[in-house]
Amino acid sequence: MRPTLRNLVLVALLGRDQLRRKRRSVWVQKWLKSRKQAGEFHRLSQELRLFGEEFRSYFRLDRSQFDHLLQMVGARIARMDTNYRESITLVERPAICLRFLATGDSYRTIRFSFRVGQSTVAGIVPSVAQAIWDCLVGEYMPVPKEEDWRAIAAEFLERWNFPNCLGSTDGKHVVIQAPPCSGSQFYNYNGTYSVVLLAVVDAIYCFRVVDVVAYGKGSDGGTLRDSAFGQELQDGTLEIPSPVSLPGANDLGPVPHVFVGDEAFPLRPNLMRPYA
Repeated sequence: MRPTLRNLVLVALLGRDQLRRKRRSVWVQKWLKSRKQAGEFHRLSQELRLFGEEFRSYFRLDRSQFDHLLQMVGARIARMDTNYRESITLVERPAICLRFLATGDSYRTIRFSFRVGQSTVAGIVPSVAQAIWDCLVGEYMPVPKEEDWRAIAAEFLERWNFPNCLGSTDGKHVVIQAPPCSGSQFYNYNGTYSVVLLAVVDAIYCFRVVDVVAYGKGSDGGTLRDSAFGQELQDGTLEIPSPVSLPGANDLGPVPHVFVGDEAFPLRPNLMRPYA
């Protein structure tokens, strides 16, 4: 190859490589750059702070609750700016997560409304949700102690005339997209993919125990067996009160305290099925 022709080829190849590098350097789409001017958080969420009822409808929390939550989880969810881009602000991160939880919208929808990347939403939602759980579970949903169970049983007796009852338990399939290579583990009898939420509620419908441990293909009984609640119930470490006599029936002797569940759950000394 003659020197002139060779030089032309080298220049052409160099120009092509520079063009490729230039194209790759454009990694933030233009519409994302206007997040602070047109994104839902900066355009709407902040304005709603002036309207208490609308703010609560939007986030399912009032302004003081939102600020308190931010104060509790802030240290866990804060991110640093880098030399290449500015991080999503501390107050914006729980806003994205709470809006997702409040609406059930897809990551794609949240992405467009808040003008952030879909992968950013996919990172923010689970990390903020985990931080909320870690910070609040001990204060708002601790595992009941023996005195708590006694108070719950007293409430059941007063409200429902049901003595020695510690709670009502059931499972709920939460529909998900099947994870890659998961086979039929999450496939349930409804023909969808899910994980199973196991919960115990007290006499006034407040959640007292929540456990998400099971694949969708499992039964409620299997979910109970595999859950921390079910294992503690089985091995006697749940701090359930000792058996006591039923009101007006001392001649029957002490009767165990029980949870109630439907026919999907096995019968046990502390687990029974309600009947009419």
